[in-house]
Amino acid sequence: MDIGFIGLGKMGFPMARRLIEARHQLVVFDTRKEVVDKLVALGAQAASSPKEMADRVETVFASLPSLQASLDVATGNNGVIEGKRIKRFVDLSTVGSHMAVRIHDLLAKRNIVQLDSPVSGGVGGAEKGTLAVMVSGPRADFETVKPALDVIGKVFFIGEKPGSAQTMKLANNLLSATAVVATSEAVTMGVKSGLDPSVMIDVINAGSGMNTASRDKFPRAILPRTFDFGFATGLMVKDVRLCLEEAKALGMSMEVAEAVGRLWEVVIREMGAESDFTSAIKPIEKAAGVVVGGKGAHAAR
Repeated sequence: MDIGFIGLGKMGFPMARRLIEARHQLVVFDTRKEVVDKLVALGAQAASSPKEMADRVETVFASLPSLQASLDVATGNNGVIEGKRIKRFVDLSTVGSHMAVRIHDLLAKRNIVQLDSPVSGGVGGAEKGTLAVMVSGPRADFETVKPALDVIGKVFFIGEKPGSAQTMKLANNLLSATAVVATSEAVTMGVKSGLDPSVMIDVINAGSGMNTASRDKFPRAILPRTFDFGFATGLMVKDVRLCLEEAKALGMSMEVAEAVGRLWEVVIREMGAESDFTSAIKPIEKAAGVVVGGKGAHAAR
């Protein structure tokens, strides 16, 4: 099918590339010419703006880093809302349910359907086509785009209520964020007492404490001290903040989530928004006076 794709970052680029490889006809747009050129070389066509793209295709996908970026691309000046041909906007970004509903309502005034379709699984999942793809919106439009979404991962229809897929994504990412900092604290405690972190991770992964951080993040990016898993601290903090805002709007008290949120605020303050989110262990190590992994766990000097 003919698809527009806006946002060719760490997640968007491999998703767009997989769609080209699956023989979908892609029109692409990004503010960085070099990434557009790479996909054009693979067979895509370039658009000069979101509006121009929406003049050419009925379905536009977007993978964007912030709430404002999604709002601007969808409904801003020269955005897809001004396109003459577009029928549906599929937002693969994580923007939270309130922003999703706002964008949905604005697009609906122009008879454009919005499908929330946030994804989970990181850059590795985007490369391999194994993302969890959560979708909410009209069922008929979901069925129309599902063959394309099947190319990028395992697709789950969450419901027709606008924003419900965003709520699902925030619940998922809260658990991911919790796993990283909770496992970091547990392993740092062990290292402080003299345990070998590699042995700890092996035991945790063979036992009831196994989680996505112990299974993936520690072996790949934390124990080797590469901190290059491919997801920015700023994005994780954004998702945790959105989750806490959603809970507050629902009148809920989430004690664990609030504690996790406080930890991530320390991480972004000390490590910066552009750091890899696996660097969350560093402030925990600093407070404990130890270093986990690398050429050997040791007391910090």
